[in-house]
Amino acid sequence: MSHPKPVGDEKIAFQGRIIEIVHRPHQVGDKVIDFETARRSPGVRMIFVNDGKVLLTKEYRSELGGEDYRLPGGKVFDRLEEYNAALKDGTDLVGAAMDALKREALEEAGYVVSEAKHIHTTSPGATVSWDLYYFVVDQFTQNENGQELEDGEVIEPIWLSFDEVKEYCLNGKIQEERTVAVLLRFLDNRF
Repeated sequence: MSHPKPVGDEKIAFQGRIIEIVHRPHQVGDKVIDFETARRSPGVRMIFVNDGKVLLTKEYRSELGGEDYRLPGGKVFDRLEEYNAALKDGTDLVGAAMDALKREALEEAGYVVSEAKHIHTTSPGATVSWDLYYFVVDQFTQNENGQELEDGEVIEPIWLSFDEVKEYCLNGKIQEERTVAVLLRFLDNRF
């Protein structure tokens, strides 16, 4: 049996503010079947490291109905239209993620990044397209005006030891499971 192969252009069946449903015909044997994918603009996450500590943020997350500890980060593109245009024109998405990293570092953490290293990209699965680009940031300076939060954001940066971050991963205080996996590998020197 052969693998499904795309045989036509994708069509957007639904587009919301941050998620769209995409249909694309695929050849499967002697049939053509529409495959459906939920797509969202990628995100960026930063592992700030300084003196044996990692920077987490404590913030209220409406989708969780409470507070969560997270890596600083955010969207690579603010609108789906920008992301779709980047896909169409072959934009370097790691480069776009690096640009977003600098913006989000200033907004959420209050730091100006001078250097960062891309270490990993995660994807949730075959029917959901929402990549997260992870970077290690170890060269940065404090922004003299602190954080530059967007309206409605309440984010508290907190520096924790490697052992504390590992415990937060294991006890569920960090709820974004992909981030837990990346952090545990990072803390175990797997990157």
